[in-house]
Amino acid sequence: MLRLALSLALLDPAAVAEVSQRNVPVPRVLTPDGDRLGYAPVPRPYTGARRLTGVLLGHDPVAKTDVLCGGTVIGSRSRSLVLTAAHCLYHNGRLLRHLAFLPGFDRGRPPLGVWPVVRAWVPAKWRSRPYSSELLPYDVGLVGVAGGKRPLESVTGRGLSAMRTSRGTGLRGLELLGYPAGRGYPGTKMYRCVGDAVEGVSAGPGLMVTRNCHAAAGGSGGPALYGGAVAGVVSSSSPLNDDKGYTVLTRLGGRPFERMFARADREMRLRPTG
Repeated sequence: MLRLALSLALLDPAAVAEVSQRNVPVPRVLTPDGDRLGYAPVPRPYTGARRLTGVLLGHDPVAKTDVLCGGTVIGSRSRSLVLTAAHCLYHNGRLLRHLAFLPGFDRGRPPLGVWPVVRAWVPAKWRSRPYSSELLPYDVGLVGVAGGKRPLESVTGRGLSAMRTSRGTGLRGLELLGYPAGRGYPGTKMYRCVGDAVEGVSAGPGLMVTRNCHAAAGGSGGPALYGGAVAGVVSSSSPLNDDKGYTVLTRLGGRPFERMFARADREMRLRPTG
């Protein structure tokens, strides 16, 4: 079983130059026409889960940096929830400002509109503790968005179902979606990577790790898809001392996510509209 080193570096889209991008060994690249990091552009037009995926933008007023992450619409009774990574919402214990979700984002344009974030949720551990690799199993967040009187899913289509895998579950042929930026990636186009995931840690809800994809900056928060459902979100890239590269995925399993999802859906359903 793989163990994650304590030197894991979270993807920081605001500091692209500082993110290590190790090449994935050629025999490990599973994506057709995949590049050195295992990624290939998603063909247009975006349909299905790809239409539900987009970019999450925000601003850190203290660091004075803009942040770009991925996100995807997750099915809910409120029809207004977006799944992403917790570190895409909170930096050093503070919530980012001016958050907005742009589904189906393509070549710098938001064909399905700009959806301001009105509420955000992350596991309590993420808000109350300084960053450490022990928090990676909890690196998942939700945002509620609003765009007038119409819910998000009335524009994007029905959100994805959450695949709540248990710790130790391995998944072959996951598809990772995101908007990598820097070093040959524009940050304005959707890319995909196919990977086989195995367990990464033996604590908490567990983590999935794939050595077929090495997410670049901007890829954080993107969905890991399996069988038409979302099984996890992209959390981080490999440690700086890893010469083969891998991507860490936070599972959607366990009570922390279930409680957070139930609370978010309830609060968005009770939120006044108009």
